[in-house]
Amino acid sequence: MRGLAGIRLIGALCPGAAAIAAAPAAAQGSYSPYAETPSTALARYVRTLASDPKDFQALIGAGRATLELGDAQAAGGFFARADDINPRSPLPQAGMGAVSVANGNALAALPYFKRAQQLGASLATIGCDRGLAFDLLGRQAEAQADYRTALSSPDADEARRRLALSIAISGDKNGALAALAPLTAQKDVAAGRTRAFVLALSGDANGAMAAADSAMPGGWARVAPFLQRLATLKPAQKAAAVNLGIFPDSNDTAFAYSAPAQNFPAPSSTTASVTTDRLAAVDELLRQPAPQPLPSWQATPKPTHVAYSAPVTRQQLQPARAGQFPAQKIWLQLASGSDATAMPSQFERIRAKDRELFQGITGYVAKGADRARLVIGPFRSATDADTFAADLDTMNVNAFKWSNSPTDQIVPLATE
Repeated sequence: MRGLAGIRLIGALCPGAAAIAAAPAAAQGSYSPYAETPSTALARYVRTLASDPKDFQALIGAGRATLELGDAQAAGGFFARADDINPRSPLPQAGMGAVSVANGNALAALPYFKRAQQLGASLATIGCDRGLAFDLLGRQAEAQADYRTALSSPDADEARRRLALSIAISGDKNGALAALAPLTAQKDVAAGRTRAFVLALSGDANGAMAAADSAMPGGWARVAPFLQRLATLKPAQKAAAVNLGIFPDSNDTAFAYSAPAQNFPAPSSTTASVTTDRLAAVDELLRQPAPQPLPSWQATPKPTHVAYSAPVTRQQLQPARAGQFPAQKIWLQLASGSDATAMPSQFERIRAKDRELFQGITGYVAKGADRARLVIGPFRSATDADTFAADLDTMNVNAFKWSNSPTDQIVPLATE
């Protein structure tokens, strides 16, 4: 899936400078079978879902388009509902992995990619996003192997840009420039900007500024401190900075500012080629005196920790009472089936694998129209759910995020 529309500058890095929004994006060309902008694709998918809320392909397309527009939370909701409809498809798992990567939560992303492969996803399909997860963990060799596999996928251009950045993070400037060369030869706009990052990552701040000014004359002087400091970061911090706009603050604590991308008017024709420029909106962002209003469907950006956080505790789970849950509460589904009476024994088998991890955590049965689900939660955030899912994966327990609807009856196992 594609990268970012811009870079957010942290206030501690450039005091007084206007922030430049960073927004993770979806697979280039794969959110829609047509040559259309992601906003146009999203509108089309939403119209389809208005007629048929269980249209699997529309849910996947809407998730990808929404991720392209920078709203990882909404994208996660679409993918979770798609998984609810077709839990045997790898597409929702790959999508939720991409959402976790976009949120800077690399460890939480890996179980999703593993599950997607188990369900039949090819490495080329998930390589661009899983590679970024490895980069964010400082595992550059594995990241580069994934990016190279993705060079045969629809994400090829973005995979090549990420590959060049990863090679530069590894300390090989010449290798990074060679990897980027095919896009540079095509006059790819994003390649010029990626080249600036490659030089900055390699410690050539002056060369980076020259490359940046060449790519966007006069506009990049404001990000000089960002480029100058890149080479001083640790490998995982470098990957987060150039791919997700995540930069350590003055206390060396990394945060992800998951602000949705600024959306600018698209060409009136929906047949124009979809841009593959990971930083396409940065020119416009730099010209804006103040942030533009966000679309009503996008969430207010909230900071999230980049690094894998501590295991979820009881305090991170919201208090729950039987049957009283509005839509879109976040749960982890541990099992499902037509027989709700089998859920307590299933939960006991899972809990027996690590009773300390499950201490204080109650299992619930969510009764839908067609089946019952064994779930735990609700979680305060998708990040907390992802974190606990990663812990469960170490126990060989596959857990998936699920959001309830107002009609679902959810009761503690003790009341069954």
